[in-house]
Amino acid sequence: MAEPLVIYEVVDNVAILRLNNPTRRHALSSEVLAALKDRLGSIMEDSTIKVVVLRSEGPVFSSGHDLRELVGSDEESYTHIFAECTEVMEAIRLLPQPVIAQVQGLATAAGCQLVATCDLAVASEDAGFCTPGVQIGLFCSTPAVALSRAVNPKQAMEMLLTGIPISAKTAMDWGLVNRVVPEGQLEDSVMQLARHIAKASAYTLAIGKQAFYRQLQVDRPAAYDMAQRTMVENLLAYDAQEGITAFLEKREPEWAN
Repeated sequence: MAEPLVIYEVVDNVAILRLNNPTRRHALSSEVLAALKDRLGSIMEDSTIKVVVLRSEGPVFSSGHDLRELVGSDEESYTHIFAECTEVMEAIRLLPQPVIAQVQGLATAAGCQLVATCDLAVASEDAGFCTPGVQIGLFCSTPAVALSRAVNPKQAMEMLLTGIPISAKTAMDWGLVNRVVPEGQLEDSVMQLARHIAKASAYTLAIGKQAFYRQLQVDRPAAYDMAQRTMVENLLAYDAQEGITAFLEKREPEWAN
């Protein structure tokens, strides 16, 4: 029996999704996207999971769309492929749990989009990032949506217009990744970060993530109004009262979830 295209495991309340199609450079084929969408759906319903880590192995994190699916077909087929990819990206953004990209190699096109979509990203020193579609006649328009929201627009346009890879250090300087670590320390660094986040209340992580992305979509006065209402809603929840009381009593909190 063939191995699954996305391998799933849970460690210490951290769900790990590993892309598992190295012969195709972990391309985001229709089958891979469907598997990711299915797993993200099940994670959304699992209150025991606090954080999600997205990783792969080998010299390439993800090469983006499977180019074999992008030739010789029709409009309906192409529309379905990009819609399916968008659904996966939006599922990550809407997921209650924070998602960390663990990037060990080259993240290309929709693979770079995947990194930009995740809430956090940690890369090894030898990782690279590019959106090279322009070089083969297909501008990376959908990757640009996530990329332009992660980095400065002019930096995003440089990547989109040239297709030239940027280093992990440049990606960190530009805001595409949070941290760059030595290759041999990547997995430990990501899991240490994930476990630290997972100490928090699942409710608090979810309401905070949702509010963060919502407030980015409106002007500053509306953002403050939205954030204020979120703070009140959060404060009325058990976990906030428990957390504050535990801090004042100098003990560890006992979260509802």
